[in-house]
Amino acid sequence: MTLRALSAIGLLLFLIAGSARAAAPAARPAPGTEPAAPMAFYVVKGAPDACGQGCDRWIAVEGQIDSGAAARFRKFLRQLRGSDLPIYFTSPGGNLDQALAMGAMLREKPVIARVARTVVSECGFEAQNGDVCLKLKQSGRELHGELWTRGATCNSACPYLILGAATREIAPDAVLAVHSPRIVVHFHGTGTPTAAMQSAATERGLERADRMLQSYIVKMGVDIGLLGLARTVKYEDMHALTREEIASFGIDRRALAETPWTFENTGRSIVRKAVARRDDGEEAYRMSQWRLLCFSAEQFELDLQRPAATPSIFPTVQISSRNSTALYFRSSPVKAKGFEFWAMRINKASLQALAGEPQFDFIETSQTPDGRRRAHTVKLSSEGLAGALDRLVAACPPAKPMAPMRTVGSRDNAAKK
Repeated sequence: MTLRALSAIGLLLFLIAGSARAAAPAARPAPGTEPAAPMAFYVVKGAPDACGQGCDRWIAVEGQIDSGAAARFRKFLRQLRGSDLPIYFTSPGGNLDQALAMGAMLREKPVIARVARTVVSECGFEAQNGDVCLKLKQSGRELHGELWTRGATCNSACPYLILGAATREIAPDAVLAVHSPRIVVHFHGTGTPTAAMQSAATERGLERADRMLQSYIVKMGVDIGLLGLARTVKYEDMHALTREEIASFGIDRRALAETPWTFENTGRSIVRKAVARRDDGEEAYRMSQWRLLCFSAEQFELDLQRPAATPSIFPTVQISSRNSTALYFRSSPVKAKGFEFWAMRINKASLQALAGEPQFDFIETSQTPDGRRRAHTVKLSSEGLAGALDRLVAACPPAKPMAPMRTVGSRDNAAKK
């Protein structure tokens, strides 16, 4: 008899909303979901700078890594010969052999791999995973769309796939999740295999998968500790990598990772930005979420949400750029359930001044025990803010008309006539 060991099919883990919350390191049961569609590859054109400074076209890779994914991916890349577009992945996982083969293809060319969902405009009101939309994505046409990192997932075999890219950039509000593989053994021939035969075949399959992954991970320059961690997570569960693990394993070592400012219209119009930051001399990352809301087309609120900092004396938080005066958040944040919330009222002109610069300064100050003021400055990107602000303004409610003013004494004068 002969046997064939196949790799694990990934399970989907939904990211809890709120980028200011670090992904929990504990394994979580993966909820049951409908089977994902086979992996699709397509080119998307977005707004100016949609995928970075000067970048408006990208490759979307999404869906389950099926048994024919690698062959289709190679054909797709050949058709794009000479094009070095960034690639955005979102996948629940799939066939491990196919994932490693695709990762090797990525290593053949200088490519940037990121995790994000592509929302295709041509799908209109159709669901992005509906039959009509899937046919569009498989048509070979260049489509139009936008990128959403919040809630985007790359799970199971997918993280190994993106290791093949020379440059890997994981957004603070996206998630990578791993678990141990499942081996599916198929016996060929006559007769029924005994329990001992099935157990031995499964063990050999696990050993083969382990050797494959060890060799591949080392070749891609990633710490083998990633595999050690995945081994500790049952196949039925999923471990979402923390920002510290993503950095320590060498998947994305950036000390500052941030998303562009992105407009969302899901119930209430809002502009979001997520930041993961590790200061010099520190190992832990600090996650934060920025939100921009409007009261009218001229008046806005800018919020900052993050895990509560170590208590400091008279803290202040402000932002500024070359073309704007310093803008201060309220003097003390609101604190609740381990988080702190800073907010400020801001007008359209001030926002436009920030959007007109590539970066702005985020400055935190506090008083030291000896009475001196200590300041720490981080430069954050304004990427996407101008376009997102335009879309927010268009969706803002109109300003409430002011009540007509009454001249003092007019009623008395009228009564005397």
